[in-house]
Amino acid sequence: MTETPAPALHYMIGGGIATLAAAAYLIRDAGVAGETIRILDDRPRPGGALDGTGEATWGYLTRGGRMFEPNFVNTLDLLSQIPAPGAPERSVTEDILAFNAEVRAGSKCRLIEAGKKADMVHLGLMAADIVALNRLMLTDERSLGARTIGSCFGRAFFDSNFWIMWSSMFSFQPWHSAVEMRRYLRRFIHLFPGFTRIRGILRTRYNQYDSVIAPLEGWLRGHGVRFDSGTVAAGLRIEATGARRDVTGIELDDGRDIPVTPEDRVFVTLGSMTDGATYGTNSGAPPLTPGPMPSFDLWRDLARQHPGFGTPDAFAGETGKSAWTSFTVTMDRPEFRDHMEEFTGNATGTGGLVTIRDSAWLMSFVLFNQPHFQNQPEGTTVFWGYGLRGDRNGDFVPKPMWQANGDEIIAELCWQLRLSPDQRHWFDGARVLPCRMPFITSQFMPRQRGDRPAVRPEGAGNFALMGQFVEQPLDTVFTVEYSVRSARAAVHALTGTGAPIPVRRSDRDPRALLRAARVLMEV
Repeated sequence: MTETPAPALHYMIGGGIATLAAAAYLIRDAGVAGETIRILDDRPRPGGALDGTGEATWGYLTRGGRMFEPNFVNTLDLLSQIPAPGAPERSVTEDILAFNAEVRAGSKCRLIEAGKKADMVHLGLMAADIVALNRLMLTDERSLGARTIGSCFGRAFFDSNFWIMWSSMFSFQPWHSAVEMRRYLRRFIHLFPGFTRIRGILRTRYNQYDSVIAPLEGWLRGHGVRFDSGTVAAGLRIEATGARRDVTGIELDDGRDIPVTPEDRVFVTLGSMTDGATYGTNSGAPPLTPGPMPSFDLWRDLARQHPGFGTPDAFAGETGKSAWTSFTVTMDRPEFRDHMEEFTGNATGTGGLVTIRDSAWLMSFVLFNQPHFQNQPEGTTVFWGYGLRGDRNGDFVPKPMWQANGDEIIAELCWQLRLSPDQRHWFDGARVLPCRMPFITSQFMPRQRGDRPAVRPEGAGNFALMGQFVEQPLDTVFTVEYSVRSARAAVHALTGTGAPIPVRRSDRDPRALLRAARVLMEV
């Protein structure tokens, strides 16, 4: 009697959205049994940067937020198969679209200056700035190489309303990659008509753990996928047979070893924007020394030993240029929320990001639609903010933002909003949780060709790479779509199932180009 061979096993290293998406594609598109999929995640629970945790007593925490838009075609396609939280009769995609139809967004106060609403209608671009933007969009990536954004524009550009709104929305700095700025301009040019009011963006009903990760995780567990949380992959054994290279083992940091056969498949997320994150409290600033960095440590190990794995230190080598601090505030009192509704003209959850353009820290904050967490008690308000230039001393708090505790961050915010001493008592009892992320914009750092490896490096047999640091032409990093696209490409590379849906080229739509030109020239 012929013995039936054991089914191939599928190992996922990392627990972010790329891993969860790859597991879902294996089940949905490749017909893989979920029981053959094993996720090795160094964190206590999956989700990576799409997080949301805590409770009302001690405070809620979201390290950052991700915006969606209708051209995130792979993400919306993936989530169209996943039941929505609390409403299994519809999908996550349907819930996102329904929520955005229910809560119509459009900012009436995008900028604040000197404690008052600032002009957000005029972009403040000079003719030379518009010429420079056009030149950047038309210059090919090979010619730009590792140039910075700052090298492409004059000083006045960086004082314009356009740059303040652009940089605070996407977290760009002048020392970041001109190539990535070019990709953003081309990828999102169709959103220019709604740019100053943050229109055209899709938001989730709750934080992105509750709205996206939890339902996706539940779907995967329901199909038998195994989650090994707190499991750190410290290294991969890769052996060559002729021109082919195969992973033959996964080395864990506790000394255990997982053998891998050539028939098995290994999906590796390289790097993580939330590696090394540290946390503070009302009375304590986040530690400056980065926390664990397992994703970058693994990538460095692979790049050191094997060709074709890119250059991790091109992205993770200068944390002073890739870090910022965010903060999440949990409040039981309604006065600040009510004040901001009157000040901005937006009902809570309809305005989006508000940036204080004359703040030394370049502070931005957003009052979410409430509740922002599924377990959030009625009457509790959660809002989030960050400082893009937290490396500088504050205007009221005489220290860099990364040295500030939660109470000091709120003191700076109150001063920027010109709140009176009595109004500052609105924050009495508020739980303020700062978070410093040394690699949060590392994917924006200037790069050369080859610094980001291919999804399937040359000779790769049973493994593929995913995440924010693999090369995918045309698409933009710091988006959920980039990670999901990389996952779909990795599954396609190893199984032959459908390739990712191509990037929608609104930069080739004459109508979108004309509308964008009119916005920039303010005609």
